[in-house]
Amino acid sequence: MNTEPDFHKPLTQMPQWHAYVKAINAAPRMAPAPRIVEAGGMQIDLTAQTYSPEVLDTATALLQARNFNAARQALFDGEPVNTTENRAAWHTQLRAPRPIEEVAEERKRALEFVRRSDSERRWRNIVHIGIGGSDWGVRLVVGAFGYASMWRNIRFVANIDGHAVEGGLAGLDPRETLIVVATKSFKTAETLENAKRAIEWMQAAGITKPLNQVIAVTANPEAAQAWGLQQSQIFRFWDWVGGRFSIWSAVGVAAGLAVGPDVVAGLQSGAKAMDDHFLTSPIQENAPVQLAMAGIANRSILDYGSLNISAYDSRLANLIPYIQQLEMESLGKSVDINGQPITVPTGPAVWGMPGTDAQHTFFQWLHQGSDGAPVDFIACQHEDHAWKEHHIQLLAHCLAQREALMNGKTFEQALRENMESGMSETDARKLAKHKVHPGGRPSNLIMMPSLTPFSLGALLALYEHKVFVQGLVWGLNPFDQWGVEYGKVLATDITAELKGAAAQAPHDASTRYWIERIRSQME
Repeated sequence: MNTEPDFHKPLTQMPQWHAYVKAINAAPRMAPAPRIVEAGGMQIDLTAQTYSPEVLDTATALLQARNFNAARQALFDGEPVNTTENRAAWHTQLRAPRPIEEVAEERKRALEFVRRSDSERRWRNIVHIGIGGSDWGVRLVVGAFGYASMWRNIRFVANIDGHAVEGGLAGLDPRETLIVVATKSFKTAETLENAKRAIEWMQAAGITKPLNQVIAVTANPEAAQAWGLQQSQIFRFWDWVGGRFSIWSAVGVAAGLAVGPDVVAGLQSGAKAMDDHFLTSPIQENAPVQLAMAGIANRSILDYGSLNISAYDSRLANLIPYIQQLEMESLGKSVDINGQPITVPTGPAVWGMPGTDAQHTFFQWLHQGSDGAPVDFIACQHEDHAWKEHHIQLLAHCLAQREALMNGKTFEQALRENMESGMSETDARKLAKHKVHPGGRPSNLIMMPSLTPFSLGALLALYEHKVFVQGLVWGLNPFDQWGVEYGKVLATDITAELKGAAAQAPHDASTRYWIERIRSQME
């Protein structure tokens, strides 16, 4: 007899999963009354998700079968929840008010560096060199809170394309520039190559000791020292901090320099509030849990292949790639923690754009396309500028688009509109077919009071914990990224071959053709 606990079983072998599928398929595509969960000072409206009391009951039973309470506690206790790498995913510790000693010490060092630089009015320019998780979080924070005014100029260099570093350095005075090299492993090819160009740029300007104007943020301080930096120039984080969760660490030092240490502290405070909510709230009132279960239903049962993020605040343009990396790098897996195939769809593609630009770009597809996608509408109830009419219209657009996706428009409604406009019945009927909106398309509305460091921190932690729950239910490890690692290995080999080295492994015909063609033209 198989006595394996349910929380180790493949998802489709669990009776609780089949009960959840049955409940979703039988439930209305919209709750009968507003269904709003409050967390971290935000209101999360899930009314436009498939819902019934049976959905809630079966979701709760499924989570219990997956040992949710113990798994959640293990995350917060720093246990090795990253099973394939046998390490913790302890990013919650980075925003704790009284963290463990080594975290507290690095937090203090980073804060002292920012305050000393501010008091001395040093570093007119910051060039932040990183990629992926070492880049997107800092971009997001600076874009959200530095758009109006900063006394420092900050540039971001991520892509290995030479235009990226050329543009990142162009027009800056090297003598007033600090280079921040952010890489967890201190082996990231793009980051180190771009850092070399920045050093050469300083040397070309006559700076004899360019490394004095460089700091590193890394989980591999030994490699940074071997690269030439002093221990005092290195800010550490740890291998239990995934890159896509690293904004809470010293990776945020450039954000502190650009928009101030109070912003960073506010982010950590908001994330801690969401941590507390996630850790203590019952399932039916737990915002990350309810978002996660709705997302699982949309992806694995209702067969939506993607998730759209439409942030109705232009300052949150960089939120979309941030969440894109968080969700797709975490949930883009097709085997469970036991290495067995997962036989339901996992990890939707995440994409989007700030509203209202999005409405003039892809909302046609959302409304009337054959596939459609769930939408996370994100907005602020109160404006932070002087033009109230703008904010009224912004919120009106947000609510209107969501209502149209929820309720749609029937043929009869479209026909009546056409007839009332004076069309003949023949023309009215012909056009009405083109104006039908199917409706019933799922969405969430995440309403923040206003965009503050606290609210943004809570929002980011909301998505982090949502991803954790989804990984738990699907049975996958959301904290590794072996697909990314494989591509890095191949790129290293091909780089050597393009420079003339012998092939380390056979290539397919197309790749071999392009290696040979590019190499011949470089000779």
